[in-house]
Amino acid sequence: MEDLDRDRVIPGGADDILRTLEAFGLRWDGPVEYQSRRTDHYAAALNALKAAGATFECSCSRRELASEEPSPGRYPGTCRSGTRRPGPTSTRFRIERSAAIVLADRFQGPIDFPPRSIGDVIVRRRDGVFAYQLAVVVDDALQGISDVVRGADLLESTGWQMALQEALALPTPRYGHLPLLTEAGGAKLAKSRRSLALEPATAGEQLLTVLALLNQSPPAALAGAPAPEVLAWAVDHWNPRAFHGIKALALPEA
Repeated sequence: MEDLDRDRVIPGGADDILRTLEAFGLRWDGPVEYQSRRTDHYAAALNALKAAGATFECSCSRRELASEEPSPGRYPGTCRSGTRRPGPTSTRFRIERSAAIVLADRFQGPIDFPPRSIGDVIVRRRDGVFAYQLAVVVDDALQGISDVVRGADLLESTGWQMALQEALALPTPRYGHLPLLTEAGGAKLAKSRRSLALEPATAGEQLLTVLALLNQSPPAALAGAPAPEVLAWAVDHWNPRAFHGIKALALPEA
C-alpha cells in the first residue's frame, strides 16, 4: 500500500482496495505491506546513494521548474553544483551515466531512455517524505518481485527506477506496460469526466470489457460469468501480441 503521503490517505481506502481485488478474483501472496511502515528501508537506500555521491540537494519549486527552458517539465540541473537559495530542499538522484538505459518491455518492445531526457529524479521531497520512485524500487527488491505489469503512462518512471536499481545494486524485475485507456482526444480516462469507480458486483462483466479492449476476443459464452471464470479463460488464452507496441487505447465518444 502506497501510503507515504499521509495527507492524501483516505480512511478505509486500503480496505476498499483489498475487497475490490478480491471481488475481481485477484489474490496476493503473504501479508499486505504498507510503505509507511518501511521508512527505515528507504532511509538506508537514500543513505547508500548519498554515500556514493549519487545525490544532491535541490531548492527548486515545481513552479520554478515549470518555466525553465529548454525543457519545461524536465529537471535542467539547476542545483547540481549547489542550491540556488537557502531553505528547505528536496534530494535528487544524480543521473551520470552516458549510455541509454535500455528496457526490454514485454508488451511494448525495446525502449531506450537517454539519460539527458529523463533528468535527475527526486528521491526525497522537500517535506521529508520519501518519493515514489525510490520507495517502489526498494519495495520490489525487498519482496522479491519478478514481474511488474502496469499502464504505459508509467513508462518514463521505469527509466528512473532501473537507474536506481543499478545504483543500489538491486535486481531489475521484468516490466510489461499495458495500453492506457484514454478519451478520444488522448486525455487520460482515469482523470476524465467518464472516470467511474470499479463496481465489484459486476466484476466479471468489467473484466470482459477490458479483455475486449486488449483484443483478446473473449467468447460470447462468458457473458454473465463470474470474475474467477473470466480470469481463468484469460490466463489460458492470453495473447499479448494482440496489443504489442500499443501505448494507448482511445474509447469512442459517448
